[in-house]
Parts: sequence; C-alpha cells; structure tokens
Amino acid sequence: MNKELIINSAPTGVEIALLEDKKLVELHQESHDASFTVGDLYLGKVKKLVPGMNAAFVDVGFEKDGFLHYTDLSPYVRSLLKFTAFSISDKSEGISDFSKFQTEAEIIKTGKIGEVLNGKPNILVQILKEPIAAKGPRLSCEISLPGRFVVLTPFNDIVAVSRKIHSSDERKRLQKIVESIRTKNFGVIVRTAAEGKNTAELHEDLNNLIAMWQQIQHNLKNAVAPAKILGETDKTTSILRDLLNADFNRIVVNDKNIYNDALNYIQKVAPDKADIVTFYQNGSPIFDNYGITKQVKASFGKTVNLASGAYLIIEHTEALHVIDVNSGYKSVSANQEENALQTNLEAAEEIARQLRLRDIGGIIVVDFIDMKLPDNKRKLAEAMEEFMRADRAKHAILPISKFGLMQITRQRMKPEVNINTQEVCPSCNGTGKVSSTLILEDEIEKNISYLVMQKHKELLIAVHPIMEAYLRKGFPSKRMKWSWKYKQKIKVKANTAYHLTEYHFFDNHEEEIKL
Repeated sequence: MNKELIINSAPTGVEIALLEDKKLVELHQESHDASFTVGDLYLGKVKKLVPGMNAAFVDVGFEKDGFLHYTDLSPYVRSLLKFTAFSISDKSEGISDFSKFQTEAEIIKTGKIGEVLNGKPNILVQILKEPIAAKGPRLSCEISLPGRFVVLTPFNDIVAVSRKIHSSDERKRLQKIVESIRTKNFGVIVRTAAEGKNTAELHEDLNNLIAMWQQIQHNLKNAVAPAKILGETDKTTSILRDLLNADFNRIVVNDKNIYNDALNYIQKVAPDKADIVTFYQNGSPIFDNYGITKQVKASFGKTVNLASGAYLIIEHTEALHVIDVNSGYKSVSANQEENALQTNLEAAEEIARQLRLRDIGGIIVVDFIDMKLPDNKRKLAEAMEEFMRADRAKHAILPISKFGLMQITRQRMKPEVNINTQEVCPSCNGTGKVSSTLILEDEIEKNISYLVMQKHKELLIAVHPIMEAYLRKGFPSKRMKWSWKYKQKIKVKANTAYHLTEYHFFDNHEEEIKL
C-alpha cells in the first residue's frame, strides 16, 4: 500500500490529507489559534468535586471546566500530586534526580474522588479528549509522553510491548533492551514502530522523552493554575510520528517552514526516507493538483455514492450516528442474497473509510441490506473487522443483530470533521419548503389590506420578475383587481435581486414600509 501525506498551509491553518493508494482516508485540520489539543499538559485547579459522578471539574483555562473521572486519575495520582507540589514550589532537592523520587502508594480502583482530591489541589493533567460541543475537555492524570518508538509513563516501573508485534522473540528482545536502558520511576510502553530497532535508536528516543519530562518540571516552577505546561507537537509532526512506516512514499508540503520541520524530523528518525519529502511550488492549489478537493466534495455530505451505484445515507444525532445502506441500481447477480452480500461488502469498505475520514466517534449504527444466511452475516462482520484494522482509533464491532443492524463504537478524540458541501437555499432558507404562488398571492393581499387600513397611499410592490409577470397577467390582472377592491392605486415593480418568493412594499415617496 502506498501512503502519501499532502500538507496544505493556508492563512487560517494547516490541512493535512492522508492518501492510501491515491484514496483520501484521513483529513486533519489544525487552526493557527488551536488550543486544548489531545496530549497537551496543563496545570489545573480542582474547582468542584461531584461525588455522585465520582468525578471532578478542573479549571484548565477553557470556558467550560474540564472533566476528570476517578477512573482517569491513574493509580499513581498521589505521586503526581506530590511531584506537582514539589515542582511548583521548586523543592528541587526532592526531584532533581527523578529516579530517587519517593513515590506514594497507589490508589484503589474502587475509591472515591473526594478521598484523593480533597482540598481541591492544583494538579497536572493531560488532555484526553478535545472540547466537543458544549462540553469542556476530558482530562486524565495518566500522564504519557509519546515518542517515535516508545511511550514514557512516569511514576511506575512497568515495561510493556505493543500487542501488534506478533513475534514472541522480538517482544522478548525489545523487553530486555528497554529494561536495561530505562531509569527508575519511568515506565515504558514499546510501540509497534520499534520492531527491528536497535538499542541505540531506542535509547535516543527514550532520552528525548526524559528531557521532555525535565522540561515539564522546569515549566511547573512557580506556575499559577490554570496554565499550559507543555503543548503536544504540531499536527504534522505528530502524524508523522504515529504513521510513518515503510509504506510511506511521498510527503508533499506547500509551506517552506513546515517543509523544513518535516524534513528535519524525517532526517532525525528515518534518514533513509528523507528524499520522500518534497516542496510543492506549482501555481495551482496543492489539494486541487492531487485530486483531494474533488474527493472531499464527493465524500462529505448526507449521501455518499459508491462506484457500483449503491449509496450510503449518513445521519447524525447528539447520541449516535446512523448509516443506511441502499443498493441503488446495483445488480451483480440474479440471486438476491448474493446481490445483498456484494453490496454490503462494498458499503462496509466505504463505511470504514468514512469513519476515519470524518473522524466519527461514539456509537455508530449501520443498517445493512437484509441477508438471510448466517454465513453471509458472518462474512460481512469479518470483512468489517478487516476494513477497520487500519483505523488507529480504538473501536469495537458487534455482530449483526436479528434486526439486521451492526453496532460499532469508535473512540471519540476530537470534534467530528464536518465539511459543508451544500449551501442554504435563499428561497426556503434550508426548510425544503417554498410557498406556492396562491399562498404567496394571499399573503401579499393580506398585507395590502393591512396597509390600506393604516392609511398608506399609492402602494408599490417590488417582487421577483416571474411574480411581477404573474400579477400583471390578463385583463383584468390581479394588480388591477386589487386596485379596484381597495380603491387604492397599486403598482408592481420587478427586482431581479429578489428570490422567487421575496417581496417588499414601498410608499409614494419610494421608502420601504416595514411590516
């Protein structure tokens, strides 16, 4: 599989498109004024304890307080609180050498929030989920610092290896290496990208993360909550850190600074792949040149068409997302069951792509075309698992229910990517309903009657040209009938700037009469 990263720098921010075999699968947007991104570290102030929810609300500087549940406190939260207090007061004698830091006892899984955060202390927290809708950010005290090959987790001595590394010999090798190079009080999670790497590469990555932890300690000195202590790396670098592998064959950037940053990062972590980074200088927009704009227009919206003629309907509610699969005019077989299976398999592949592309999280319910055979339902469920294997977000897929529905949960990390590919109709203002001519005619006459009662003389009605032709049509015309009925001189004038059902009244001084 060929992977390409196309990065478009615009005045409002940076757009990053991930292509797999020329097909758009992820679209990331980073605003220049973005804050509270996943991974950021903040010094927060506990504002309110809610025993009924076993949670706390923490002020991290956002308009809505962040939400911190007991399950996100981390077993080592007492050590974190001690470290935070020491760092703020600059008691460097207690933490100058973090390997000598005296950790506190772990908290129990079934404890109460008030037992841990009594006194409403300042606490170091990490953004777990970005603010969504009217909710503040979701917070965690399980601090983790991700690197290219390893993730650093302070206050413990646990070494874990990614389950995606299947070779038991390789897992043992990596475990042994990390055990030998890590220092006390630093737990380490070995990432999938570490497979096949040598001790020097892993040691360098680990040292960089330890230096980052020391920077956090320095930034905490004399800090006043709420305060940002350490920001996650920019979106481009974080995506490269998480996705870069042997399949990547091109990174194209249209901004010189981002190009230099990406090139420096690649030269640092994978010098042999530095030549895949190129600077785009063509005159046309970079997304247009690589066909991304066209794919965005075709992929976002309520209806998503598939190559065969089948299509998806994607609806969103506050609680969940619903996807309906329709066969359209697709027919691959005279057998209805086989036709349903093939359509469902094609739809499943596109649904997996849509979930990544729009970054849809939470509960997703998919209404596939009904199939009768259990074997076909099993094939569809297995195919969906395979299609979603490339998705980095945590997800779970349930078998198709007796109602023919598949339920999917997907980790919600940030607001859904929602690109509007339609404009509001100027005539109906998005309601999908336009007044008929007869109803509009009655509405205008009702207003004429009211204005005559208000002693207005010589009324002028400005309308759309089509409506003007309708009111002047025939003898006697509708305009003439109104003049005779209300014993009032009534004129009609066309205005091409009006939409079909728009009209306004003017007096004999050509001043608009506000109704």
